[in-house]
Amino acid sequence: MTIWFATGNEHKRRELSAILAGHSVKIPSDAGIAFDPDETGDVFLENAFIKAHALFEMVHEPVVADDSGLCVDALGGRPGVYSARYGGVAGGKLTSSERNALLLKEIDNAGIAVCRTARFVCAMALVLSKDRFLAVQETLEGEIIGEERGTNGFGYDPIFFLPERGLTVAELSEREKNSISHRAKAARAIGKMLETI
Repeated sequence: MTIWFATGNEHKRRELSAILAGHSVKIPSDAGIAFDPDETGDVFLENAFIKAHALFEMVHEPVVADDSGLCVDALGGRPGVYSARYGGVAGGKLTSSERNALLLKEIDNAGIAVCRTARFVCAMALVLSKDRFLAVQETLEGEIIGEERGTNGFGYDPIFFLPERGLTVAELSEREKNSISHRAKAARAIGKMLETI
């Protein structure tokens, strides 16, 4: 089955393609589609549905969309749904390293040295028709460390530490990450749903 993934992020496409092996995963740029819907939701699931429905209206084939981000307990759950555009001003985005530095500074300023717990959250929606959809939300629990470690992955991966492994997500291989990540868990659940369709 051809599954459209409502993203422009090639990292995310690779992750989903590896998990949904046997399905052809396409993204809007594959068909020359300019795709950048306004993510106006207050929670991850709302944004996933906004993206999935917007792309479905363009392609009229099954669409998967995710909205994911980092929720840091010491910051009251921020950056949350604003993770990708955290700290940006006037429409400009910070680089991943700049966002990571900003996040670490804000945690330090919070004065909560012992509470560095956090989680990656991924809400994923599969739209099969205008009125038929499935959704799931998963997490990956961890802690924020004080400096970037590792060169794999993207985004907040270099500062997201997994105590049980003694590594950041950016120190995991792609295969290891795809076995435990929030997006991988959500995609596997979507994959199981696809088997029943």
